[in-house]
Amino acid sequence: MPESRGRDHASAAYTPPPASKVREPNPAWWAPAFTVLLVVGLLWIVVYYVSEYKYPIASIGVWNLGIGFVLLMSGFIMTMRWR
Repeated sequence: MPESRGRDHASAAYTPPPASKVREPNPAWWAPAFTVLLVVGLLWIVVYYVSEYKYPIASIGVWNLGIGFVLLMSGFIMTMRWR
């Protein structure tokens, strides 16, 4: 009958897994930057509607909404990466 090796047999010593990389906090400008992007994007869209589509840039028309939403989405994406 074959002999069981069991745990008494010489085995490699336990080595713990490498420590996970600690993520560094964001730079000091991160929170003010995304706050400004969110506020400016919102104001851009509000001014566009309140001014009856004349401001902030009358010559680009409905693309003002695109600029406002890009600013809002940029700020929102930054909030998801905030630590």
